[in-house]
Amino acid sequence: MKEYTIQKVEQQKYLFFTGKGGVGKTSLACATAIALSDKGEKVLLISTDPASNLQDVFHQDISQHGTQIKDVEGLTVVNLDPVKAADEYRESVVAPYRGLLPESAIANMEEQLSGSCTVEIAAFNQFSDFLTNADDACKYDHIIFDTAPTGHTLRMLQLPTAWSSFIKTSKHGASCLGQLSGLEERKGIYRQAVDNLADGSKTKLILVSRPQQAALKEADRSSCELRRLGIENQLLVVNGLMSSPDNNDVLASEMYSTQQQALSAMPTALAEMETLYVPLRSYDMDTVDNIRKMLRTDSFVEASPSEGIDGYKTLDDLILSIHDAGKRVVFTMGKGGVGKTTIAMQIALGLKQLGDDVLLTTTDPANHLNAHLAKQAGIEMAVIDEEKVLEAYKNEVRKKAREAGVTDFSYIEEDLRSPCTQEIAVFRRFAEIVMQADNKTVVIDTAPTGHALLLLDSTQSYDRQIAHSEGDTPIAVRRLLPRLRDKDQSEFIIVTLPEPTPVLEAQRLRGDLERAGIPQLWWVVNQCLILNRPTDSFLRAKAKSETKWIDEVKQITNGHFVLRPWGKKQ
Repeated sequence: MKEYTIQKVEQQKYLFFTGKGGVGKTSLACATAIALSDKGEKVLLISTDPASNLQDVFHQDISQHGTQIKDVEGLTVVNLDPVKAADEYRESVVAPYRGLLPESAIANMEEQLSGSCTVEIAAFNQFSDFLTNADDACKYDHIIFDTAPTGHTLRMLQLPTAWSSFIKTSKHGASCLGQLSGLEERKGIYRQAVDNLADGSKTKLILVSRPQQAALKEADRSSCELRRLGIENQLLVVNGLMSSPDNNDVLASEMYSTQQQALSAMPTALAEMETLYVPLRSYDMDTVDNIRKMLRTDSFVEASPSEGIDGYKTLDDLILSIHDAGKRVVFTMGKGGVGKTTIAMQIALGLKQLGDDVLLTTTDPANHLNAHLAKQAGIEMAVIDEEKVLEAYKNEVRKKAREAGVTDFSYIEEDLRSPCTQEIAVFRRFAEIVMQADNKTVVIDTAPTGHALLLLDSTQSYDRQIAHSEGDTPIAVRRLLPRLRDKDQSEFIIVTLPEPTPVLEAQRLRGDLERAGIPQLWWVVNQCLILNRPTDSFLRAKAKSETKWIDEVKQITNGHFVLRPWGKKQ
């Protein structure tokens, strides 16, 4: 395996970084963009991640229309904010009718354009514009996409096919998609965007992974999905690879061995792919200087042995607090790759041991819950099978239509073919699962931050959208948001790492929850090397850098935080 350099990718116009949350896509995309810019190239870096943190890396506000980076000549960065994009898109659709149609008709249009499907459409519109715009192609030598976590990326790439099918068979011109008259006109742009992604002479799809079993499995799944879409031009980059330890530090040896075992067990198709690596670095990727060094070298100041950390709680303390308070809904939330799934499983197991009746589920499209472990412990699991849920929802709508005496099903079938229908069906299932908190404790492993927020933000808009399509709103949907806002019923646990990007992202998440009227108290800081007290010089330097962020969490939470050491068993 050779080390990753920009020489491996500098021939392509479009570079597309994807992978499981938390593997370092943003750092690698930024490092590549800076390295190309330093060579005198004109580079456009675009984030399609709903939870983008490019503003943290470059320490300046990043707009969705393009921002020149003051410390990197020739680099322009764009944050495609899906919520802002949806607002702009919604207004672009509705504005031509203001003053021409009654206010009730305008309100109906806005209502139909309020769901998260509109957010996805608006974000993809912007994404496809950058991928197909001839002026941008001439203006920039390279256009780099820092994508959302894998599930989002694949869904976004698959949407054009769904839309094309929907548009092709649409007859009535109105559905849960709303009055999106521009979709037909954009079919060519969507097709060109996918064609550009599949063109190996123009595009390189870079699958980023950590040398960890779960991340490599996710990369393999992504690779297969992309190949089915005709995107064969793929490169695997393993980020954070340790070199062989040169001393007797037990922790360093264990970390190295764990990485090597994961690489040895890599899925066959992935192992056959061209693979490069980026060494593990001792410094945080929180400044332009450090990002610039990422593809060059490592340097660290020799750190003294780690001092103790005080004032924190254990996960057992948190579990007991949840049990004693009688909480019925427990969320684990945070940036991708911080360990939400592990914490959700541990909380479920702990509550079960305390005698609670526990239901464990996930809203993450990339479900990594250990079903076998849950079953062994006697924990009930609720898996949201999107295909089954969708078909059940369609049949329910058809049944209601027949009972209402409907004879012309063409309009209803058109609605059911639209991409939004799956969103509604899955959301209803989620609300039904949460409703089971009436008689048991529901522990929910959520999707990465942006997706989780879209889910929560959609509670009210889905209420309206479901009422529009069905004529009524299920009681589970009506009761969902009040329950999430009740601090006596629900506990929202933010999971993070002792690193700048996860902590900063967690702070934004907490603010978003507060604005939604959802109280938040506890944080869990995972994989704290400082608790392992390493003797290896390299690991001591990494552990030393954690103290700043642990202190930050201590202040934010007023002492309501849990620390977990590296390598804590599930």
